[in-house]
This record gives sequence, structure tokens and C-alpha cells, in this order.
Amino acid sequence: MAKELKDKQFVKEIADMNEDFPQWYTDVILKTQLVDYGPVKGTMVIRPYGYEIWEHIQEELNKRFKATGHKNAYFPMFIPYSFLVKEAEHVEGFAPEVALVTHIGDTPLEEKLVVRPTSETIICSMYSKWVQSYRDLPLLINQWANVVRWEKTTRPFLRTSEFLWQEGHTLHCSEEEAREETLKMLELYREFMQNVLAIDVLTGVKTEKEKFAGAVDTYAMEAMMLDGKSLQAGTSHYLGKNFASAFEIKYLDRDGQLKNPYQTSWGVSTRLIGALIMAHGDQRGLKLPPRVAPVQTVIVPVAFHKDGVLQKAIEVSDRLKKAGVRVELDDRDQSPGWKYNEWEMKGVPIRLEIGPRDIENGQAMAVRRDTLEKIPVALDALETEIPKLLDDIHENLYEMSREFLHSHICVCGDMEEMKTALDNKNFVKAMWCGCRECEDKIKEELAATTRVMPFDQTPVGDVCVCCKKPATKVVYFAKSY
Repeated sequence: MAKELKDKQFVKEIADMNEDFPQWYTDVILKTQLVDYGPVKGTMVIRPYGYEIWEHIQEELNKRFKATGHKNAYFPMFIPYSFLVKEAEHVEGFAPEVALVTHIGDTPLEEKLVVRPTSETIICSMYSKWVQSYRDLPLLINQWANVVRWEKTTRPFLRTSEFLWQEGHTLHCSEEEAREETLKMLELYREFMQNVLAIDVLTGVKTEKEKFAGAVDTYAMEAMMLDGKSLQAGTSHYLGKNFASAFEIKYLDRDGQLKNPYQTSWGVSTRLIGALIMAHGDQRGLKLPPRVAPVQTVIVPVAFHKDGVLQKAIEVSDRLKKAGVRVELDDRDQSPGWKYNEWEMKGVPIRLEIGPRDIENGQAMAVRRDTLEKIPVALDALETEIPKLLDDIHENLYEMSREFLHSHICVCGDMEEMKTALDNKNFVKAMWCGCRECEDKIKEELAATTRVMPFDQTPVGDVCVCCKKPATKVVYFAKSY
């Protein structure tokens, strides 16, 4: 009874995630100081604790991009409106979200400018200048940037009018090479989700309706949040020659012929921070994956007014920093219990408690955020044991994500089964005839969309879940953010 009362007191400032998941999310991101609302509707201010998560995401992805031969560059955020119009399907897809610059002071511009919603057009305009010969290919460039899409409904990290992302844009001599690049980057993202963010995802190809405007094919990874909704965590697009033709990117091939190259683009964004919050969090707040946590271990000295306690905590902090662990020593004048609650809410993977009795016993007490388990660790073994414990926490978070995802996928054969499964916070795996009308009907009646068609197309039936006509496509459906 005492523990129940303590837990209720602890979570009183956070909505119950089982009763109001959206409010829980909002409470957590604000109270842990990840983000705040900007003065312009739909914008967010990423605070230092949240931005450092993004920095670690950047570090991990940059290592992977550069290992696969990609180089970083930067392109302007202002794009001539005529560029957007060149690729008709592209402008149709983005027109409702585009922010335009029409004046400089009181002077109208001769041509409107688009504030970057994505960079295919401006990058293609530069590629048309840079690429002359087959010797210039493949061209493998990535940029880290901000983009603006004027969303009607916004929520920090998940959907904001301005957000941060990376976008890769590559050119290739052959369709085969471009398609290989598209799938290679999708797999790079999937591996990153598993080995850095500890989130299991579903991968596959988007339907014609859901693909990126201007793409031939769009591949995506879909992550399941704890409320059963899907979050599109990243995309990789095979663009064919669509943009290369529109922007007259041509190269002289080995056979002496001028040709348009084949193109890809791929990206992830600060939406990944929203994903890790909603995939790992609990009623106490955040549970941060160790490899992106700003603080991997917080040291809380207990009774640090007593001789030797604070000194030992400082010594341990210095040793762990030298061992490559991101450490914070909390020597504020607050009670240990208050600190425990705050750091649990902020999702720090390990709390290390050091008090007089611990020092006498030659140990510290490590508390795991993922399981709340308390583990005594010898003081002289911290440099080896804490990194091992961080790895174990990562693996446990991933296994929980994997188990949650696969235990919440229901195979359904009709709309009634589908409705029940979705209402019970599941993904649905079902057959689909490929008809746009069925896709629209499912969205209208069940508020669910096609997420991806998995690479493994082993049938789970023989008729469409909606119209009951013969079907050969396996699709995952879900409600989504």
C-alpha cells in the first residue's frame, strides 16, 4: 500500500498513459525539458536536453553515412517557386504545406520563394551544373537541415511547422545501382533503429497513394508506439529519372550518349525523438536508450554532508568519464528521493547511489531505469561494469520493443475483425486487392491507413480484407501519427 501511494505521488504531474496517452506524451516532453512551444503556432524550441539526443542521433548516423561513402553538404533554404513547379507531381504533393516568401520589406519579389519543404528541386538544380560525365557518378551527398511544412495539426517532435532532419540525395548511372542504394539506406536506418534507438520496426514499400510525391517507389520503416499507433520513422525513395529529367541533369556516358541519371533520396528527422519517447516510456516518464541518452549515468551521493561521500562521488564521476561514459554528478541541495524521481522521469539509464555504508562495503548501488532493479557494483570495477550494464539495458529495451510489436500484430480477414484489432491497439496484417477505393474506405471507416507492404509477401489469405475480391498483396494497416 505504501509503495502504491508513493508511485501515485510520483506520477501526479504526468497523465496516466493508459487513460490519456497524448496528454502523457505532452506532460513528459515538457516536464523533462526536452522541448517547449515556440511563439509561432506549430513551432517548437528544442531545449538542451532534447537537442543533445538529436546530436547523438546525428553522430551515429554520420558515422554510418560516411562509412558508406556519403559526404555532407548544405543547400539554401530558399527555393525559386518555378523549381517546385517543374516536377508536377512533386508540387501537387507539397502545395498545401508550402510557406512562401512574396516580399522583401514592402517590395514584392519578381518571383515567389518557397521556404524549403524538402530539397530535391534545389539540389537537382545544382546537380545539373556539377554532373557532366559518367566519371562524376555516383554522386552521394547528404545534408543536415531544417525544413518548413505548414501543418494544420501539430505536436512537438511528431509534426511541427519547422523541424530538423537529414536528407540524402544520390545520382547513379544505372537503375540497378540506384535501387540498390535505396534499399541499402533503408537497411542502414533499420539497423540504426535496432542498435541505437533500441526500436524494432517493420520495413517495406509504400502503396501508390502513400508514396512520396514525385517518387517511383517509396520504402519506409514503421515503428509501433505504446498506444498501438504507427509512426513512420524514416523513408527511402527511388526517384527514377523524374527529377533528373525535369531539371535536365545529363551526363555523357561511356557510349558517347547524353543520358539522365537515376536518383534516390532518403531521410529521417527529429520525429525520431518522439518515437523513442512513445516506444520506451512508462508511467514514470522517459526511458532513454543509452546510446543517445544525454546522461548515461547519474551519480547521486547519499548523505554527502558526511566525510568522504562527495569526494568519492567526484572520484567515481571522473573515472567513468575517462571510461567514455556520459556522467552527471547531482550534488544539489535536494533530498535523494527528490533526485531519484527527477532522474527517473528524465529517463537516465543508470542511477548510481553512493553513501557512507556503500563506501565501507567498497560498492555503489546501480539502479536500472528500464527495470528499476538495484544492483550492487564494486567500486573498483565500475569502469568495466557500467558500460556492460548500459549495453544490457539497450538489449533489454530492444527486446521489449520487438516483443511488443510482434505480439500486437493481428492477421485479419474482414473489416469487422480489422476494427476489433485496431480498437485494441494493434497493427493489422491483411490481404489487399490493390484498389485505391478499398484503401480509401478503410481510412474513412476505420481511421487506418496502409503503412507498408512487407518484402515477405507470403499470403495470409486469398481475398481482400475490404472488398473480398481476389487479392495478392500483403499489407500492414494501422492508425498512425
